[in-house]
Amino acid sequence: MEFEPGSFRDRTGRVFYRGQNVYRALTAPALAEWEALRGKAFLARGMAEGRIVATGLAGPEVPLPGNDPGNENQWAAVLTHERIPFISYPYEWCFGMLRDAALLQLELLAAALAEGMTLKDATPFNVQWIGCRPVFIDLLSFRRWQPGEPWVGYRQFCELFLYPLLLEAYKGVPFQPWLRGRIDGIPPRDFLRLLSPRDLLRRGVLTHVYLHARSEGAWKAPARDVRGDLAAAGFHKELILANVRNLTKLVRGLALPRRESVWSGYGEEPGYRPEDREAKEGFVREAVAEQRWERVWDLGANTGEYSRIAAGNADCVVALEADRDAVERLYEAGRREGVRNVLPLVCDLADPSPNQGWRGLERKDLAERGRPGLVLCLALIHHLVIGANLRLADFLDWLGGLSPFLVIEFVAREDPRVQGLLANRDAELYADYDLPGFEAGLAARFEVLRRREIAGGRRVLYFARSLRVARSRQT
Repeated sequence: MEFEPGSFRDRTGRVFYRGQNVYRALTAPALAEWEALRGKAFLARGMAEGRIVATGLAGPEVPLPGNDPGNENQWAAVLTHERIPFISYPYEWCFGMLRDAALLQLELLAAALAEGMTLKDATPFNVQWIGCRPVFIDLLSFRRWQPGEPWVGYRQFCELFLYPLLLEAYKGVPFQPWLRGRIDGIPPRDFLRLLSPRDLLRRGVLTHVYLHARSEGAWKAPARDVRGDLAAAGFHKELILANVRNLTKLVRGLALPRRESVWSGYGEEPGYRPEDREAKEGFVREAVAEQRWERVWDLGANTGEYSRIAAGNADCVVALEADRDAVERLYEAGRREGVRNVLPLVCDLADPSPNQGWRGLERKDLAERGRPGLVLCLALIHHLVIGANLRLADFLDWLGGLSPFLVIEFVAREDPRVQGLLANRDAELYADYDLPGFEAGLAARFEVLRRREIAGGRRVLYFARSLRVARSRQT
């Protein structure tokens, strides 16, 4: 069997890919835990409801991968998993997504404990999304619960779920940079330093932050049989379930503070006359109808008006938007409506998520997770070229190598939006930002298939095919 690039392993299993299939090779101890898990009612129920990724033992047609030299734990079996359309990371989620992922984690822990199982960790990296629905993907996190055993994932839950949520709900500070900057989240003592004395009166802070930070040193004491001590003291799973119920109530009650957002109302503003908006929507619909797309990226998606149009003829639409409130609105609407093929993500295209983790392999940049067949880039380019000081040629180069097809909207210098961006800048620095320069740059990288002017010629729409991607596929 040939393994595609991107396979990786840990101490219990190895994930690898073949075509559209996802597999995980198991060591013998991991196989024993799977055998204990596979007959549980909560697992079957979770898979049937789409809250746990569909998983089963692979047949004999899937051979075991080769064992690593010197590896004492040899592979014993292979699991096969449903493939997630597009992998995302917690620092790309909006507040509501992280909250719903936390609630899913707590729900599954309670269900597992009721059947004699537990979760050995509590990281949001174990949750992915099918549209606006969270799905738990790491089945090897489940293992048999031992009497006297505490919830070992409690600290991790606080650092990666609870504290980031409290940071935004109580302090109005976005959590995304914190989770992107530290894979283990926010330590209790660090988070406590961010709070004022008055914050101790807020719900959940005294128990899950202050007392947790004060007891942090005790867990760093010399090794001892904590589980044995707890069992001797009469510790039982009902104490874990009480904590889970407390956390569930706390997390469910968290909400974003009221704040003004520049872009979350952008789509509602009179930026176009009604006939211009209809023409733009029609142009996008025609481009989307060209074929069935496996994956579409909507760059600068705002609240997802055009993501929804693309979703009518695409398996997966990744809606990328820098404004957290706009993503929040798109997610909440998609969650209410049960949208399964639009994934909203918080992403600043001038500073997108890079390769990170051990050897840069644990977390991939956007393109490595799945290139699009079609890109929508509507009313965005002026924000990046003028607002973020990107070179027009560099941005077009990136688009030219990203996807075979592109729908792009150019907003001319005369447009009020562009004039607003230029108001406090040296306009001469952006002398190359004009329609002739843009069209020359576009023609050097794309074959323009359709072109349409709207808003009195201040905005121009293009449907184009990348010359670079076409040439690379021919060779």
